[in-house]
Amino acid sequence: MADVEFPAAFAQRMQKQLLEDWPSFVGAHRLPSPTSIRINPNKPTQMSPMGADGSSALEKIPWTEFGHYLVGRPPFTFDPLFHAGAYYVQEASSMFLEHALKQAVDLTQPLRILDLCAAPGGKSTHLLSLVSDHSLLVSNEVIRTRATILAENICKWGNINCVVTSNDPEDFERLGGFFDVVVIDAPCSGEGLFRKDQTAMTEWSEENANLCSSRQRRILNEIWPSLKQNGILIYSTCTYNRLENGNNFIELVAHGRAKSLKLKVEKDWKIEEVFENEVVGYQFYPHKVKGEGFFISVLQKTESQEEVGIRTKKQFEYASRKIIDRLKSWTKDDRMELVSQDDLIIALPKNAEQEIEFISRHLRVIQKGTAIATVKHDKLVPEHAFALSNKIDVSRFPSKELTRDQAIAFLRKDVLTLDSAQTGFTLMTYQNTPIGWANHLGNRTNNLYPSNWRIRKSEL
Repeated sequence: MADVEFPAAFAQRMQKQLLEDWPSFVGAHRLPSPTSIRINPNKPTQMSPMGADGSSALEKIPWTEFGHYLVGRPPFTFDPLFHAGAYYVQEASSMFLEHALKQAVDLTQPLRILDLCAAPGGKSTHLLSLVSDHSLLVSNEVIRTRATILAENICKWGNINCVVTSNDPEDFERLGGFFDVVVIDAPCSGEGLFRKDQTAMTEWSEENANLCSSRQRRILNEIWPSLKQNGILIYSTCTYNRLENGNNFIELVAHGRAKSLKLKVEKDWKIEEVFENEVVGYQFYPHKVKGEGFFISVLQKTESQEEVGIRTKKQFEYASRKIIDRLKSWTKDDRMELVSQDDLIIALPKNAEQEIEFISRHLRVIQKGTAIATVKHDKLVPEHAFALSNKIDVSRFPSKELTRDQAIAFLRKDVLTLDSAQTGFTLMTYQNTPIGWANHLGNRTNNLYPSNWRIRKSEL
């Protein structure tokens, strides 16, 4: 934005908070927001998203293994690798979650993790890149329309060890002591987004910020019982308001229910360590870091917590031996269980069926594991989610490598013409990365890309 007119009350507070740094803070808001992506480590490609000037630009983000800055902002909608889940467009500061998690948690162990406010999926897909295949992520979004977008992005990322739910925080109280890690990217007043989102500034008010603080404390109180003793809670916002950040934990720490964990942070990252009594947090300012405004704090639960027992109550029907034998040749990993939901065959992580059954009994589940195929009479029709899965053995299927223009046409769900003598289900790939299925019938080809996912925009 060329000129900056902050809300008066916000400007007054931030001048007191930043002192001599205030002019630099204002100046940063006159500059364009940095563009950054996080690469999917399970989908290695020769991907190099192009900057606005057409040049390749992948500058490393220092606090994450997978994040990179770009020069300019390319039209991601028209990059087939974006739709394939080869990378996720995510704000750089928020990728600090990785640095915090690696210091607070042993990621080699099987973990139960809850991402409470997960849509559109940035932190959930990041978590899936960090934890082992033996861990289980519950990715939750209370708003159903946003939960659908979350499920789509989880699907693109390709992991089977995730359950997508749509529940209020209070619904998790019945899962006492179930989770080893809870991540809360709390709904906030959005002050850290003023540079990239003009709406966040126009909608800001002191009253709304106070309402956000009250709602955040309610969320914390409702989700707290689901975290086991010695479990880790990672809390973040995109605001600078201390009432929405460290102040929310003062009583938890003061009463001995939790301890605040200090992180090792490189000095040249210019992340500011902030204290509220005994609570330590980490504040990102856009005039100091190459990113937007962001806050993160890590707590360890010290009070005792009774853990809910997972009682076995068979809910899932396992796929028949005949179907399992046929599907074995489709995958490159047998560490999964195949269950049947009506005619849909779903892959779940091995040894996690009881946990997923338990979650399914107590929460509203939108998506679990990865849909592999639909049974139609004696035929198995591969699901789109399976084309994007990290478990697919691409060598088992006929494939068609598409040019960029062909791939965009496929993603628009346009009519396709395949010059292939082989008929049947064919894997569409771009830069050797699967983007979906087509069914080649000889005289015609059916484009099986999901209608609700198709590109609707026109390329300029």
